[in-house]
Amino acid sequence: MPVEKSELSRAALRKYYVSGLFLKGVIWAMRLLPYERRIATMGAIVRGVAPLVGFTKRVQKNLKLTCPDLPDAEVKRICRAVPDNAGRAIMEHFSPEGFTARQATAKVSGPGVAAFDAAVAEGRPVMMITAHFGHYLAARIALQTRSGQPIGCLYRRMANPYFNDMYVEAFYKTGAPMFEQGRRGMVEMVRSLKKGGIIAIVSDLHAHGGEELTFFGKPAVTSVLNAELAIKYKAELIPCYAIRQPNGIDFEIVLHDPVPHTDPSTMTQFTNDDLEAVVRKHMGQWFWIHRRWKAWKGLGVQPEDMP
Repeated sequence: MPVEKSELSRAALRKYYVSGLFLKGVIWAMRLLPYERRIATMGAIVRGVAPLVGFTKRVQKNLKLTCPDLPDAEVKRICRAVPDNAGRAIMEHFSPEGFTARQATAKVSGPGVAAFDAAVAEGRPVMMITAHFGHYLAARIALQTRSGQPIGCLYRRMANPYFNDMYVEAFYKTGAPMFEQGRRGMVEMVRSLKKGGIIAIVSDLHAHGGEELTFFGKPAVTSVLNAELAIKYKAELIPCYAIRQPNGIDFEIVLHDPVPHTDPSTMTQFTNDDLEAVVRKHMGQWFWIHRRWKAWKGLGVQPEDMP
C-alpha cells in the first residue's frame, strides 16, 4: 500500500529517490523522440526486459491456469504482445499532450453508444467500466471529446512518493476530476455521481474484501462496489474498451450495452464475462501480468503452479 514520505525510513527514501530519478530520466529521454517513435520504442524496451524481470513467466503461468489448450506459438506471441502493449501504455501516459491530441478523434463504436449519448443528454450519471486492456485512458479522452463533459477517473497512488507526482500530473493532463483511491476519493466520486457526472473505473484487479466470482472460469475476487453504486444512484453501467489498432498507436473505443440492473453479484459477474469475451478476441492486449487469480489458492493447485 502506498505510504507518505514521513512513514518511510531513510533507507527506503533513498531507494525511492534514486529509482525515481532513474525513471524520470528514462521518460524525459524518451520524450525527445517523435511521438510515434517513442511509443513504439518503449513497447520494444519493455518487451525486451520482460523475460528478465519475471513478466514472461507470470504471463505463462496465468495462461496455463486459464487457457491450458493454447498452442505454444500463441503463448509465445501473447508473451511478447502483453509487455509491448504495457510499454506503449506507459509511454502514452507520460506523453499526455500527444496522446490526447491523437485519441481525441478516436473512433467510438458499439451498441452502448446510444445509451451513453442519451444518459449524457439527460444529465443522468454514467459509470464506464473498463480494464487494463489496450489503454483505458484513450477511451476517457475520446468520450470526453464526444460528450463535451469531464470524465472523472479513480487512480491508485504509486508506492514511490518521488515518482508519484509526475504520474499524477500526467493523469490530470488527460482530464479531471481525478479521485485518489481511498476514503476521500470515494466521497468525491460519489458526489460526482450524485450530480449526474461521468466516471471511469478499472475493475479487473483482485479486490480485497470483494466477492469470489469467476474470470476465465477460475475463482477471481472482484469488487461489487461499482454495481452497488450504479444501483443506488441509478447510473448507466457501461462496459467500455479501448482496443489498440494494428498500427500500435491508434485505438477504437467500443462501448457495449449497459449492464442490466439486477443485484451487485450478478451485475459484476456480467462485467467479468463481458471483459473475458473481449480479451479472448485480443489476447495480447490484456495485462496478463496481474495476479488476478489469488482466489485460486487452496483449491488443489500447487504453489509453483500459481500465478
